[in-house]
Amino acid sequence: MKNVKAPTSRSYQEFLIESLRNAQEAAGYIEVTLTEASDEPKLLQMVLKDIVDSRLKFHNLSESAQIQWEKLDKMLTASAGAEIYCFVELLEALGFKLGITVEESELRVDSESTNIEESELSPEPANL
Repeated sequence: MKNVKAPTSRSYQEFLIESLRNAQEAAGYIEVTLTEASDEPKLLQMVLKDIVDSRLKFHNLSESAQIQWEKLDKMLTASAGAEIYCFVELLEALGFKLGITVEESELRVDSESTNIEESELSPEPANL
């Protein structure tokens, strides 16, 4: 019998990291975590790490963001994000809804990179 190696699929983590290149996807990921995961406080830290990892992989993380992430990561490790979830719950009790939006400059960068990718994928028209 031959040794047959089954094809492997891309891992979910790889797919997630790639999808988080899109700022709107990342914003939605954070927003859902903040509004729906108060019973999973460590989840916020994992979500933010995924976004930071995505930015690092695609060379899109500023030094300032890296420093802020390191500080917040230490705080979240100590508290599991309890203060943040308490804040979100207070806002909801007061009749407010937390929303995460993408900064305008990020939207332009995402749309420019998407346009480039789409044009690269479009075949040249055939000359008939």
